[in-house]
Amino acid sequence: MTDCLFCRIVARQSPADIVYEDDAVLAFKDIYPKAPVHLLIVPKRHIASLMDARDDDANTLGRCVLAARRLAETTGYAEKGFRLGVNTGPEGGQAVYHVHFHFTAGRRPRSDA
Repeated sequence: MTDCLFCRIVARQSPADIVYEDDAVLAFKDIYPKAPVHLLIVPKRHIASLMDARDDDANTLGRCVLAARRLAETTGYAEKGFRLGVNTGPEGGQAVYHVHFHFTAGRRPRSDA
């Protein structure tokens, strides 16, 4: 999907600071970080949103979550803690329509979160 920014990053057609990759998942630094550590974890296969995920995407989405565990270990936040979130749809704050997990760490969440 050439009009998708994250598909272009996966295809190496757009630049990104890649921090993790396996055969199904890619993770890179967010260009507009909201925390000292803010990484985006994306499936390499285009899935527009969680609402477009199918049963056969379960393994790929699970691999994204396991990538977060690896990133927690490599960034030093496995013991300290981190946040993993997915924005879905316009009212959920999704800006890029390719499923992506926000991995954030390095600051305490607000008490109302």
